[in-house]
Amino acid sequence: MSSYRHPGIVFTDRYFTVPLDHTDPGGEQIEVFGREAVASGKDGEELPWLVYLEGGPGFGARRFIGTEAWLGRAVQEFRVLLLDQRGTGLSTPANRQTLPLRGGPREQADYLAHFRSDNIVRDCELIRPQLTGGGPWTVLGQSFGGFCAVRYLSAAPEGLKAVLITGGLPSLHAHADDVYRAAYPRIERKVAAHYARYPQDVERAREITAHLAEHRPESAGHRLTPEGFQSLGIMLGSGNGSHQLHYVLENAFVRTPLGTELSDTFQEAMRTANSFAGHPLYALLHEAIYGQGEQPTGWAAERVRAEFPQFDAATALKGDGPVLFTGESIHPWHFEVDPALRPLRETAELLASRTDWAPLYDNQRLAANEVPVAAAVYHDDMYVDTGHALRTAESIRGLRTWVTNEFEHDGLRAGGPRVLDRLLALVREDV
Repeated sequence: MSSYRHPGIVFTDRYFTVPLDHTDPGGEQIEVFGREAVASGKDGEELPWLVYLEGGPGFGARRFIGTEAWLGRAVQEFRVLLLDQRGTGLSTPANRQTLPLRGGPREQADYLAHFRSDNIVRDCELIRPQLTGGGPWTVLGQSFGGFCAVRYLSAAPEGLKAVLITGGLPSLHAHADDVYRAAYPRIERKVAAHYARYPQDVERAREITAHLAEHRPESAGHRLTPEGFQSLGIMLGSGNGSHQLHYVLENAFVRTPLGTELSDTFQEAMRTANSFAGHPLYALLHEAIYGQGEQPTGWAAERVRAEFPQFDAATALKGDGPVLFTGESIHPWHFEVDPALRPLRETAELLASRTDWAPLYDNQRLAANEVPVAAAVYHDDMYVDTGHALRTAESIRGLRTWVTNEFEHDGLRAGGPRVLDRLLALVREDV
């Protein structure tokens, strides 16, 4: 362990050893990293623990500077563990550089099948007694972290004092097809709202799409395509994302001695937004987080998109309609255009065709839940369907919701202390 100070806070880096396969506790072990955070002056006190589970899948826990955002509020009364879920951050990272150590694509896919919420929760349950002495702790789950929290309620409620969820109530029953069938209309509404705010972007987006279709440029090994451009719509899921997208588009073209070209500024912005170098598990496991039972996920976002032909860029260019952006979806072409994913294409195919995903949620146990639970449900959430979330809320006994359109999906980041206060108040009303 190593400790260091930021203004108002003391961080301690902790490493834990856990089984890769929890059904074989004596088998291969991996390392999981967590950063403990405690308020300055309270590092010697006995404080209740709160473990933070980041959104994703595939992202390590946020690297905070001091007491920024919600962390400053949390350390007023908790000792916080910022957990890098297995395969992310400093937790035995899984990426194009490390996965070949497992062998070929088949071995890589079998390895990654252990990196869903079920095993993230099992990791937590091995770590918890080492920190709490066996007592329960509070879980704060953002987005996919909320999916993990619902799994926690299903599998190990005895380890939980309370659960706080922000933008992360999963459907308990929906197949990945159902998730994306609900998602495309939400995304279309977000795009319509963006174009209403910035009508000049309609023609600019058409110009960019046409240029990419004709020239197919590359930036630092990343192939820039119309589909990749459309995926910039993922920005529309955050509170200020529409403005960010507009500013990317306004820098698209420059005049050069060879004529009008896409600017380096735009190409870099697009390459950065489309790169999974820092979070490859997001692409590899994004549909697997919905896998339950024998039906493969089978590139659900790609298949379901065919049901919504208005999202086809080539069709839009042939007519006079707008080019529609897409949102949080992963497609086979991601593994062709991104150099961080290209070596993992066959691994991704094997995960997409997998038919032995274990169930993630215990509906009977959730219906009998006794753990205080509060969830922020964002009415205009582009990433998690509000209807799915509210049906799940009704299925978890005692869960209290705060439904709001004050924030998009980024409420914990944008309004952290206030969001955390609201959720804590809700669970404490039940105590």
